[in-house]
Amino acid sequence: MSDEKMSFFSHLEELRKRILISLAAIGIGFMVTFNYSETILRVLKRPLTTDLIFSRTYPFLRSAPRPGPPVELFFLAPAEAFWMHMKIAIFAGLLLVLPVVLYQIWKFIAPGLLAHEKRYALLFVVLSTIFFFCGLLFCFYFVLPFALNFLLTYKTENLKPMISIGNYMDFTTKFLLGFGLVFELPMGIGAAAKMGLVTPQFLAKNRKYAILAVFTIAAILTPTPDFFNQTLMAVPMYLLYEVGILAARMLVRKPAVTSQEATEGV
Repeated sequence: MSDEKMSFFSHLEELRKRILISLAAIGIGFMVTFNYSETILRVLKRPLTTDLIFSRTYPFLRSAPRPGPPVELFFLAPAEAFWMHMKIAIFAGLLLVLPVVLYQIWKFIAPGLLAHEKRYALLFVVLSTIFFFCGLLFCFYFVLPFALNFLLTYKTENLKPMISIGNYMDFTTKFLLGFGLVFELPMGIGAAAKMGLVTPQFLAKNRKYAILAVFTIAAILTPTPDFFNQTLMAVPMYLLYEVGILAARMLVRKPAVTSQEATEGV
């Protein structure tokens, strides 16, 4: 019993250590990015001022300035603008040190892995970072302009938008982080299949439940309750589920048939 208690407390100590290192890294990232918060804000306002244009010729999809007067952002409380810059710096600082945070996650789970599985540390950090930033870019360049254009133009002919900077930042960062996490789905499915928790056959057989699950998760992650924005997240999530099935099939190899088994089969 004492060994179990010591093991439990050692896990807590390890978790505390990894959390402290991650927080310290985010703090350093915050100090680096705070001075550039105004530049980052100008970048984050881009989906508010551009539209996605589809065409039948190359490049098929491009962004263009949104027609009409530009949508302005306001702050409605004395401290709102200041806290907005703080949130931007925390968000950008997290992105800056994301590989460090992911490595700390790996170091926490590594003691429970087999020796040959620990070799995937670098691959886990690199691929997780790539998938996360792919989710951010997909959301920033495709989903956010489309969603904002719909929300600002649907039945608003007699209305004038007056968006506070705090509400806009909450909306934008939740969407970006949500898609960043969603794009980690193939990594999660592949890791679960590699550890034997699920099989590609099980995943393929339960597609209908996956569809229900992705719409439920999208309803939780999207910052607005409307079905339109939930669909914008749910459809890519289901496509990533299919990518996860392919990853699981590549990672899970069928056991080799022994000569004795082959003889018995004959």
